[in-house]
Amino acid sequence: MRPDTPAENVDHNAEAARLERTAGLYPEDAEHLLLQAAAHRELAGDRPGATALYDRLLSSGEPLENPHLVRALKASNLWEYDHEAEARAIIEGIRTAAPRHPAPWVIVAESLESHDELEAAEKTFTEGLRLLVGDGTEPPQSTHPLLYGRHRVRRMLGAPHDDWDALADTVHSSSITLDELHDPNRIWTLGSNNPAELKAEITRLRAELGAYREALSRPFPVAVLHWPAGELAELVAMYPSLNVEYPSHEEHLATIEGSLRELAASGTGNLGIVSGTVPSYEAFAASEGASPGDTALLPQYATILAARGRAVAWPPERGDGCWCGSGRAYEGCHGV
Repeated sequence: MRPDTPAENVDHNAEAARLERTAGLYPEDAEHLLLQAAAHRELAGDRPGATALYDRLLSSGEPLENPHLVRALKASNLWEYDHEAEARAIIEGIRTAAPRHPAPWVIVAESLESHDELEAAEKTFTEGLRLLVGDGTEPPQSTHPLLYGRHRVRRMLGAPHDDWDALADTVHSSSITLDELHDPNRIWTLGSNNPAELKAEITRLRAELGAYREALSRPFPVAVLHWPAGELAELVAMYPSLNVEYPSHEEHLATIEGSLRELAASGTGNLGIVSGTVPSYEAFAASEGASPGDTALLPQYATILAARGRAVAWPPERGDGCWCGSGRAYEGCHGV
């Protein structure tokens, strides 16, 4: 599906079937592709079909990158078609397992919230933040949805602001404050006859819609292609015409960092890096009926890898290892 395809014009069943076929061609990317397929099944109203895809991943025997995420999505989907008991059991299992990634926490907490289990949702958001953020004053970008979700639920519960609510306000970048966006009384404003109140609510809704559009406008990152040292040496040895593109591995790494910084400076968001391998690149070239020595294939290959979920977000979070694989923190390597 193209990123600019209106949602109402998408045949979700057909898109799910296409993604399932693609997963069969690229089993190493099956987790990412089948999760997308399951999302389309849910949007098509085929919730049993989505559950079957989640079960397919969980029973495949292959190690999953984020099994807790798959279970969380399965629980959320099950609850939507009256399998509440099973969904609750899965959610409790995820909370007990205490995953070190924020996405499962967000999904199960929002599932509880959507079924009016506000106290349980607030507790789940808090457990995730306590585990992943702790006393930190600079929460990673990936944990921001936990902060916002907790703030929203606590506003509905009428709870007073605490330190994490203040932190959520600090990292929130919209022109409309979180207190306004999460005001439980906003629903009453929509029925108001006061033009000023309606205008203010429209402004808030536009701010929310802008944030959602920004998040959904590009389903996968703008990715720059990275070759590990061994792969690059093999690549240029087999296809000498690529020596012009890659004079040395050091220059290749510097070019990646420079390109990403230029993109960021120009206002491009959602940036990432994909790492190539010679066999994968050769297979892609064969599928395109082209020579691997053709430099025009390189950006296309990067896009395909990003679409298959192989991109790593750039820049790395503070304290994380550098994307180049040096083993040093990004701030002390290419982030200098």
